[in-house]
Amino acid sequence: MRVFSFLVGSVLAVLSSTAACAEYIPKAELVADNVYAIVGPLGQRSMENDGLNANFGFIVTPAGVILIDSGASLLGAEKLEKAIRAVTDKPVRWVVNTGSQDHRWLGNGYFAGRGAEIIAMDRTAATQAQYATQHMGGLERFLGARLQGTKPLPATRKLSGDAATIELGGETLALQYSDAHFPGDAMIFLPKRGIVFGGDLVYVDRMLGILPWSSVRKGQRAFKALAALKPTRVVPGHGRVCDLAKAQRETGDYYDFLADVIGAAAREMEAMDEVIKRHADHAAFRHLENYDSLHRANMNRAFTEFEAE
Repeated sequence: MRVFSFLVGSVLAVLSSTAACAEYIPKAELVADNVYAIVGPLGQRSMENDGLNANFGFIVTPAGVILIDSGASLLGAEKLEKAIRAVTDKPVRWVVNTGSQDHRWLGNGYFAGRGAEIIAMDRTAATQAQYATQHMGGLERFLGARLQGTKPLPATRKLSGDAATIELGGETLALQYSDAHFPGDAMIFLPKRGIVFGGDLVYVDRMLGILPWSSVRKGQRAFKALAALKPTRVVPGHGRVCDLAKAQRETGDYYDFLADVIGAAAREMEAMDEVIKRHADHAAFRHLENYDSLHRANMNRAFTEFEAE
């Protein structure tokens, strides 16, 4: 009996391990008529997910498909195209990048080679070019040989100004900067649909990360601008498609906490170690994936940003 139990346990462990390493296959999720989201896994980049640990989206129009963000590699872009093909045979006419983090744009070259126009705000494209070498080096560590054939291509059609509106096939996309996660990041609003693609401004189900080049101040301001649009649906950069209320609880409220509590303490010249210790256990956000690994670092970087004012 003990041998049988041991064998069963071993088989279950192998099956569990196999499932954990199973290849990620993106699937389109209907958000509204002809508007789709592709919701990626919440974990780290890996060979199994080809760096698609983020959310993407696409809009099917009479003039062709508008893809929002292109994946982290040539293979990731191919996976996104297969997800689109499961919905429509129309070609991808436009790729619109919301940001310059690797999984937002390193698939651009694949889609450009298939005839798509690559579009982003001008500062987004500039940051893509600035970080291209760094991102390729970092991705090689996660993707290994699966990164081969990927060639960085910053957006070639650059939209000027602080906001821009573009239209294809009767669909209107309004872009405006968020500048939160990376400089030059943007969000996209579909005014006819009441849908926002938040890019890396919005995280739900997992905790947002404050990076050395992120800005809490700008993130708080940008989220308030997003909320003012009163979207009916939010496609976050990471996590499940949601309503504004959930996005507010899990992103907007966290930016408010970092700016209005941690930032205020920094401006009052309190001791950083004491402030971080006092707020290390925050029940409102404890349920979010990656809370244990990110919350303290986020507070540290927020404190440093506001301390420098």
